[in-house]
Amino acid sequence: MELQALPSRIGQVRRIVSAQLRYWHLDPLIDRAALGVTELLTNVHRHAQPDKQCTVKIELLLDRLTVSVHDHDPRLPVVREADPGSTCGRGLAMVAAVSESWGVQPDGESGKVVWFTLPASSPAVTAALRSPYEIACEATLRHTVDVRRPEHAPARSAVAG
Repeated sequence: MELQALPSRIGQVRRIVSAQLRYWHLDPLIDRAALGVTELLTNVHRHAQPDKQCTVKIELLLDRLTVSVHDHDPRLPVVREADPGSTCGRGLAMVAAVSESWGVQPDGESGKVVWFTLPASSPAVTAALRSPYEIACEATLRHTVDVRRPEHAPARSAVAG
């Protein structure tokens, strides 16, 4: 999605990203993805020149979610050590802390792309990503009994009926 990185739009993008992750059944990733995209968009708002125009992309490939922000400023961001009393300067450090990996890809004179990844392979996420066929196969295997091994034989009721 393309937007101006203004404070009011940053909140809208955070809600859109959260809704998309809910749609993909990736609820365990919502908080970290929302924090990461908020920090990247805040950096565009605070630092990007000549304008605040940017593009946000979210991609889910296999077991990895990638969130990226492309802006028109070719200057690369730098992770800084923030002063303890400072109210800014921790954005990229927070992105690094909540993500699996992050980085910057220069895009020539047209700017850069700052991205981060989150693993989409936790048990809850993996369960949400399984196909109906995989779920059906697993259910079938759970209910398969090896009749050659009596300890796995189904229990029989002695009650008539």
